[in-house]
Amino acid sequence: LHRHYDDMRAVRRFEEGTKHPDPEFPALWQILDETCPRRNGKADRDQIPPILEGPLLRSVIAETQYPAGLFSAVMRRIHTDREVNYVRACVIAGHLRRNLKQEVSMSLDTERKDPAYRLGRLFAVLEMVQQRAIEGINATIRDRFYSSASATPGTVFPRLLRTYQHHLAKLEGGAKVYFEKLAQEILAPVKEFPSHLGLVEQGQFALGYYHQAKDLWTSKADKQKEKGE
Repeated sequence: LHRHYDDMRAVRRFEEGTKHPDPEFPALWQILDETCPRRNGKADRDQIPPILEGPLLRSVIAETQYPAGLFSAVMRRIHTDREVNYVRACVIAGHLRRNLKQEVSMSLDTERKDPAYRLGRLFAVLEMVQQRAIEGINATIRDRFYSSASATPGTVFPRLLRTYQHHLAKLEGGAKVYFEKLAQEILAPVKEFPSHLGLVEQGQFALGYYHQAKDLWTSKADKQKEKGE
């Protein structure tokens, strides 16, 4: 069980003390809930793929690979809901670590050079700039472009970057300089936008997005706290 939680570890988006803190150790039912649609805010557990429950439990007890269907089911939900929450990030991290033997940091890894992870980070930055430029925006680029950006970045990112320049121009002072430098730093190792990302790379994209978004929102909260807001 300790090995399982170690393999699925990820930084929590909502820490203790917030209104709805993420569980430090997600239960198996919470993991399975992320494989099915939601109705009225609750998981429709009748839609959980029946082939996942037993194999997931066995993988935890026997320290074997997680069922491949778990990762693909969570990725489908991410593309449908356009949301990368904490438990979904845990599943992705667990698949990469245990099944694919990849090194995955618990939180933002600024040294990781994988294009997919970098583009996920960049997408989070572009979304934040849009939110800062257009206060009270109802639908962000995540609602419209997440699925296509993570699957066919070569087609989508040039368009997103053009829009980003318009949003960036609306920011002032330190914020504008900060986001401009951050985007440049993220893009530095990326030679070109891949025309297509496979499912594993889309998982890396989702993890990069989650890590960068968490880092950006934490920084914003810290600044508000310092100002007494």
